[in-house]
Amino acid sequence: MAALRSTVARILGRSARTASTPSEPAPLVGFVVHGAGGVHPASAHVRVTGRMSALAASGAARVAQVDPVRWADGSDTAHLDAILVQRDAFPLAALDAAFARASREGTRIVAEVDDDFFTREARARLAQAEYDQDRLAAVDRLVRSADAVVVSTDTLRDVLAEQGVSAVVVPNGVQPGLWDAADRVRADRTGPTADGVRRVLYMGSATHGGDLDLLRPVFDGLTDDEGRPVRLEVVGVTGADETWFDRLPLPDDAVHHPDFVAFLRDRAPRWSAGVAPLTGDRFNDAKSDLKFLEYTMLGLPFVGSDRPSYRGADGHGGLLVGDDPVAWRDALLTAFRESAGRVAQARRYVLDERTVGADQAGERAWRSALGLS
Repeated sequence: MAALRSTVARILGRSARTASTPSEPAPLVGFVVHGAGGVHPASAHVRVTGRMSALAASGAARVAQVDPVRWADGSDTAHLDAILVQRDAFPLAALDAAFARASREGTRIVAEVDDDFFTREARARLAQAEYDQDRLAAVDRLVRSADAVVVSTDTLRDVLAEQGVSAVVVPNGVQPGLWDAADRVRADRTGPTADGVRRVLYMGSATHGGDLDLLRPVFDGLTDDEGRPVRLEVVGVTGADETWFDRLPLPDDAVHHPDFVAFLRDRAPRWSAGVAPLTGDRFNDAKSDLKFLEYTMLGLPFVGSDRPSYRGADGHGGLLVGDDPVAWRDALLTAFRESAGRVAQARRYVLDERTVGADQAGERAWRSALGLS
């Protein structure tokens, strides 16, 4: 697992040394995310560092993580052709100096956001979770002043358009080498575990606590076609303990994203499906279909709420349902029966169209936002 944590750092360091030619060095692209040394929040791995690794490996640019304060005050003297900043990773107090330096040196500043930080409802929800006012203000200041803005969904682009900000949509993708690209689906891999119980996975951050409540009546006494009990198993999502679901705690060595992915992959055979409930609000509507991608790479059939976030997943093997508990139950039973075929269809789509670093529309749009051809 430690090796997984250092993958990004190794690739970035190696590529920065080899991506240039003696006559004309490749552009230098900096990125600002929380964390360092390959240890970052999950969103940074998903949205930034994986793509930066692929960019560097391609030779199209040299890349380097940047200390935002040192770059803003000039302590870091490196000239950057572009700098990508994720969410609130650039401190609010240093942003004015950063924009001033970028203007002097011709550095392109690109803002990267993958959640709704702008509507009143969303800001209230984020404030209850983990974002204080300075963090929210940093995102707002960055997005309104950047040369380009990259978002993860069409809905989020529309939210920004309401704020008078244009944005480019780059859908989330899976990172080769982090998620297993081999088709490991077996006919018996999503059956009941040794104790005769079918388990269904729901994983997520603390902002999904309210969504979890949608599933309470779904799993109340639920059994499969053979009469075996079906239990929901939760990873993250909420700090509460309830009798109607089981909690699978994370060990200390699985708190960083690559280790978390390895933790899930090692345990994938225990689950028969992955679920993604979403309540109907603007914050959720702006979220991406990342859970569909990740459950698919775990070899699990997907059942999710029929919300804008998962629009189109049902055309690639997923199952979408409204808030009716009966519809959820029927969809889960269908997922159990049709697991292999639905997962195979979904994996073809993810590998063909939603892979970081491949020659796909989203990746081309991301490079264009950075000013790279």
